Amino acid sequence: MKGNPGLRSIVFDCERPWELAQWWSEIVEGYHVREWSEEVAEFWRRERGIERIEEAPSLVIDPSDQNLPTIWFNRVPERKAGKNRVHIDVNLARTGDIESLVRRGARVLRPLGAVPDEDWAVMADPEGNEFCAFPPED
Repeated sequence: MKGNPGLRSIVFDCERPWELAQWWSEIVEGYHVREWSEEVAEFWRRERGIERIEEAPSLVIDPSDQNLPTIWFNRVPERKAGKNRVHIDVNLARTGDIESLVRRGARVLRPLGAVPDEDWAVMADPEGNEFCAFPPED
């Protein structure tokens, strides 16, 4: 995917990259947190004094399908302020998955069916990044 034209990555600025990368890798099917190679681990130890992946200022979750974009989580000092100008839409396996997302730390900003002809819920991840959750079509 590196050299192909098209969408390469989606990037979140966040306070806690490890936690958010873990969260999204559980939410988006087919994605997993990229493990550090020995070379990458040595770089972080030598250059930044970082011993564990959980402390890294930048993490990525990779798709199983290499034609899909990677999703990066980069630590920034400021908290999120205001509404996102770009967001992710996710397809749910079941309508009940909205409650599962809430149990995992998401918040419902606008419930499913709150607006006529909008068949999705507007939600926020644990750091407040908005996303839309679409239940399966009938």
